[in-house]
Amino acid sequence: MAPKGSQRTVNKIVAENRKARFNYEIIDTYEAGLVLTGTEVKSLREGKANIAESYASDEGDEIWLINAYLPEYLQANRFNHEPRRRRKLLLSKREINRLRAAINREGMTLVPLKVYFNEKGRAKLELALAKGKKLHDKRETEKERDWNRQKSRLLKAG
Repeated sequence: MAPKGSQRTVNKIVAENRKARFNYEIIDTYEAGLVLTGTEVKSLREGKANIAESYASDEGDEIWLINAYLPEYLQANRFNHEPRRRRKLLLSKREINRLRAAINREGMTLVPLKVYFNEKGRAKLELALAKGKKLHDKRETEKERDWNRQKSRLLKAG
C-alpha cells in the first residue's frame, strides 16, 4: 500500500464555466464550500449542474452563489429543491473581507469557475476574483490562442 501523501486523487468536476476565462481576467481563485440540501447533492452527483450564467455576490457578512442551475433530483418527488435558488458559500471571515474589499474598492467581480467534489466527497466551488475584459482584450486573447495552435501544428509537422 502506498503512503498517504503519494496517492494522487482526481477531483470529479461536475460543472465548469468555460466562458469565464475568456470574458474575465482572473486575478485570484478561492475554494469555497457550498451549503446544499440532500437532493442538491444527489443532483450534483449525476453531473447535470450548470454555472455558466451564475455569479457570486456579498450580502451582509456572507457570500451567495446566485443563478446556478442544479436540476431537480427525479427520485425526490415532493421533497425536491428549487433549481435556481441562492446558495450560501462557505468561506473564512478573512477571505470574505478580502473579497468584499476587492469588489467595493477595485470594481472586481466574483465568478464561479467550476463545481467539483474533493477527495473527501464534499462539493466545492472554485471562485475567481476577476476583472472584466474589454473587447480588444478578448480579441488579443483569441489571436494568441490561434497563434499557439498554429505553432504547435508547425512543430508537429516539422
